[in-house]
Amino acid sequence: MTVEIILVLAFLSLTILFFAMEWLPVDVVTLSLLAALVVSGVLTPAEAFSGFANEMVIILASVFVLSSALIKSGVMEWLSGSIRNLGGKTEWRGMGMLLTIAAAASAFLSNTVATAILMPAVLQIARNAQASPSRFLMPVAYASILGGACTLVGTSTNIAGSAMAAQLGLEPFSMFEFLGIGLLMAACGIVWLVFFGSRLVPSRAPVELEDEFGKPDYLSALVVPPGSRAEGRTIGELKLGAFNVTALAAVQAGKRLRPHHRRKLHEGDLLIVRASRQDLLRAEAQLGLVIDATQHFSVQDLQPEEIAMAEAVLLSQSNLVGRTLRQINFHRRYGVTVVAIHRPGHARPAKIENLRLQVGDVLLLQGAREELENLKGNRNLWGLLEVESRILTHQQGAIVIGIVAIAVFIGASGFLPLSVSLLLAALVLVMARFVTMEEAYRFIEWRLLVLIAGLTSFGGAMVKTGAAAYLADLIVSATLPFGVTASMAAFAVLTILLTQPMSNAAAALTVLPVATASAEALGVDARSLVVLVTLAASLSFITPFEPACLLVYGPGRYHFRDFVRAGLPLTIICLTLLLILVPVFWPL
Repeated sequence: MTVEIILVLAFLSLTILFFAMEWLPVDVVTLSLLAALVVSGVLTPAEAFSGFANEMVIILASVFVLSSALIKSGVMEWLSGSIRNLGGKTEWRGMGMLLTIAAAASAFLSNTVATAILMPAVLQIARNAQASPSRFLMPVAYASILGGACTLVGTSTNIAGSAMAAQLGLEPFSMFEFLGIGLLMAACGIVWLVFFGSRLVPSRAPVELEDEFGKPDYLSALVVPPGSRAEGRTIGELKLGAFNVTALAAVQAGKRLRPHHRRKLHEGDLLIVRASRQDLLRAEAQLGLVIDATQHFSVQDLQPEEIAMAEAVLLSQSNLVGRTLRQINFHRRYGVTVVAIHRPGHARPAKIENLRLQVGDVLLLQGAREELENLKGNRNLWGLLEVESRILTHQQGAIVIGIVAIAVFIGASGFLPLSVSLLLAALVLVMARFVTMEEAYRFIEWRLLVLIAGLTSFGGAMVKTGAAAYLADLIVSATLPFGVTASMAAFAVLTILLTQPMSNAAAALTVLPVATASAEALGVDARSLVVLVTLAASLSFITPFEPACLLVYGPGRYHFRDFVRAGLPLTIICLTLLLILVPVFWPL
């Protein structure tokens, strides 16, 4: 083992550690990795930054812009609205329709977008089937992940795998290269989820008790305003229990006190409470209290018809995680007010502006409808329920869909490189003002671009130094006595395991150089191993860390173990299909 191999493996270990612990943003870690490779002499500057010149970066950026245009076209909202009343009164029929639509949509949109847009339809179909929405939400997220594996642009992981293939001197993936195996996996996965897997998904609450989807408990603060009828009354006299509101603490003269039922309230006193969204608003209206937003925002600034409320969730890639509302200066940054926070699993007494935000937190927002609409698709704060996107007219929507379809056809048929056809489509949409330049920049996930470009260059470092060959020899020597299939399974399982502390794309980019380095020893085609690892990286079913799963984690009232119980069998099924079908579609 050379010094360079030791350095590269040390850098790899540190990168995985930092990704897992989330001590720094992923883009900072990736750029630091490239800098370390240059400073240590492992790579030249040109080699370190060659990943940014890969055409897959252009493809991914264009896909983000085209996806935003498709969202504005309203096609997904139309599908969601159409299937609400077509689901029937049987659970399996409604679930089958939802999962099929989710898988089909995520072949061209991100699985997070497909899941979010279908969430309102989940409520109606669950009501029609007299079932809990939690029975549907996790399967919908799983189906969207399965559908993303059908096309090159269905998931950033496929694009990342194609970029690494080109970096390693192999032919990159075509637009519909994964369609056959993707459709088979999606079909088998949906059948399993509808008839068997859904039995492993918990039913957290009876549907008749669900006045609205999820109805999670929020952590908020109610203040006694001047002249309030609550002034001079005790906490017990407010009878908060009648509104399903739980007092967690009282704040008087800046001191936090127990919410004793005999404690008398005065002007300016705070009650830190836990309640559902509707109960919180009902208590505010009938008890003479006011939700304390602490952000210098007054609803009197708006006309009643302009005021709206919405929910938004923090995803894992959000740069708001670990910061407080006060540090973010939330109202100035987003133009809306956080009136309450729901944290899956627990709530504790605290002033919400001092709470450090965590992945999966659901924020209840109030503000101008226009500002709330702008959260639709925001990568830091993903707008959920009651946020209506500013969709285009039907004619404009049809034009957008046509432009995207033409771009995909031209790129897939080879008339133009896919990167050029998608870029031209994005430029046409911007010049036609279907998407503004500001929206285009906002929808591009820059951190992911940096991650893919940086780790693609790191893959080159692993090949150049021999670190990839060294790791490949270790895996092959341990598994080859059991057959080639066992070695392939080892690479696939390693990829799936790495998707837990790392993103799917990062896991694929880490394993791909090692897998291709083992091709000669295994006597198989290197490209078949690239396909196997790339597709395996999308099998993130056993934890809620995949963004689509995280999106349903809070609203579905799931626990971590629910994903393990429901996702592990699906992972095994898909992994088995991969090991059987990859040699069929890409002969070894």
